[in-house]
Amino acid sequence: MKSLSHLVLISTIALAIHAPMMAQEKLERGKDRIDTPAIGAGLCVHNLFQSNMVIQRDRPIGIWGWAAPSEKVTVTFGDNTQSVTAGADRSWKVELPAMPVSSEPQTISIQGKDTKIELTNILLGDVWLLSGQSNMEFPISKVDEGDLEIISANLKNIRLMTIPQQNGPAVLRSFPRLYQWNDFFGSHYRQGFWDVCTPETVNEMSAIGLVFARRIHLATQIPIGIVDISRGGTCLATWTPTEVLKTIDTPEVKGILAEWDKNVADFNPQKDLQNRIKQHEDRVAKMKAEGKPIPADSKPPANLLPGPAVDMNRPGNLYASTVSAIAGFPVKGAIWHQGYNDAFAPTGYKLYGQVFPEMIKTWRSAFNDPAMPFGIITQETEGEPQSLEQFLPAMVNLGIYIREVHYQTFLNLRKAGDKTIGYASCFDQHRSWYHPQIKVPVGERIARWALATQYGKTIRWLPPQLKEVKPEADKLILSLDTPVVAYNDGPILGFAIAGKDGRFQPAKAQYFNKNLGPGAPSWDQTKIVLTSPMIPEPIYFRYAWARNPLENLKSGGLPFDTQRNDTFSLGEMYENYSGKKSATPGILQGGEFGVLMGALREGDLSRRKEEAKALLEAK
Repeated sequence: MKSLSHLVLISTIALAIHAPMMAQEKLERGKDRIDTPAIGAGLCVHNLFQSNMVIQRDRPIGIWGWAAPSEKVTVTFGDNTQSVTAGADRSWKVELPAMPVSSEPQTISIQGKDTKIELTNILLGDVWLLSGQSNMEFPISKVDEGDLEIISANLKNIRLMTIPQQNGPAVLRSFPRLYQWNDFFGSHYRQGFWDVCTPETVNEMSAIGLVFARRIHLATQIPIGIVDISRGGTCLATWTPTEVLKTIDTPEVKGILAEWDKNVADFNPQKDLQNRIKQHEDRVAKMKAEGKPIPADSKPPANLLPGPAVDMNRPGNLYASTVSAIAGFPVKGAIWHQGYNDAFAPTGYKLYGQVFPEMIKTWRSAFNDPAMPFGIITQETEGEPQSLEQFLPAMVNLGIYIREVHYQTFLNLRKAGDKTIGYASCFDQHRSWYHPQIKVPVGERIARWALATQYGKTIRWLPPQLKEVKPEADKLILSLDTPVVAYNDGPILGFAIAGKDGRFQPAKAQYFNKNLGPGAPSWDQTKIVLTSPMIPEPIYFRYAWARNPLENLKSGGLPFDTQRNDTFSLGEMYENYSGKKSATPGILQGGEFGVLMGALREGDLSRRKEEAKALLEAK
């Protein structure tokens, strides 16, 4: 496993990418400026409730906040009014009857003893939660076709909210509205405000979230609110409550909890300060030696830091500080795009498979809806595109295993009867950067799921499903639930097969010929036949098994997903190709990685030699 110091570094530099447009105000560099505190001194309402917001339709309407102890608070929304007395802890909450969808702006009135709050321009529609890491955060202004989306964003019935970034293990019940300083980008980010979707407000909104909301709104005319809590550089465990993680009795989960506990216990604030002072002094000394001027504001650090206890990737921290801060707010559903950071750990995909279903269950509980729709967007592409020239080494990437877990979690929950679990792939949106700028098709693809399953629209969203894998002499025959085609009208690409030795080679893939007699072929496009002259008795297959995979099989524009019927870990692949067991079962360490990569390159070379020999003999 990568050290936690590596993950802490990622947590420090992989800060949030997006924020709605900042007001033109002079703000002090390096500091946050709070516009509205999380909990005000007098009568106040939770900062989720603001003018311009969307309230979830057809669900009881909970509204809550704080007042003086024993103060009477009266809330009116539409024709409904309810009064409540604030408790000793100042908290109050009312629950008003559900209201139907409405595009007519309405007002919520909150009356206390001496203070009245009015929230205006409120719509009734569907609220969707966005979460994950930086590929969900990635702003519309930085994606392909983003400029067109921005100038077209005159959508007054779509409302946008980005939740401020808070950290730590303490359970938080609200969030401030603020201009939050971001060290990485050197600017302030306006967070915690509901905005009407316009070209002026949408510039830094999540590209996937915006496109998702736009498609749903245009197809249904229902007002849509999107609430973004995604955070760049985060791991799955931080989004899951610690008490839930402690119930998962696996080496991977127990190991990461123990490692973080040790790091928290071992952290010495004074020693950390001394180290930072020494680093500052070393930098100054180096600049002097190089004859460089020392900046006037260059001062040694003097503050004690809390250390890993509040790190955003400490297990449970973002659930406590971010999810808990909005828990109980009625939402229609959530969409999720995360996994990059979990691929840094050799067993990260195992932990992901163990934790992800429990995280989904917990989130549904947090928003008081055990059947809350939850849409999974799978792992994005990264790195050099896979090709037939370097086909086999491209299979060595832990991001593929995370992608597999995304898909298998979806399949497992769906098979268990979960009717509101959703899925969309994005591995066919090829870019080598781990922030692929092709986000518009991804937002539209997850919107297909929502429109088909939550809004009654007749549109295909489910990827082609594998029904059966049948070995037959020198071939494997895959049966699918729907006809598929190679989208570029060429040969089907992206399959690999192996025999019982587990040594893969690219497969020739063609449709099954139903005509066993003379005459023209009768192709069955629901069956794919896989063969290779180098694999005489195939039993295993893989498809799109690379981080940036060679693939082209689709049905109605939806790709056949990354999948396989083997269970080989990278450590077991090392054994298949080297004949030696990895030092740590299932995991590659040290020179083992190089040995495996060398063997895979040799496998590619051997195949290409055989292909060249066959070509020469054919002439």
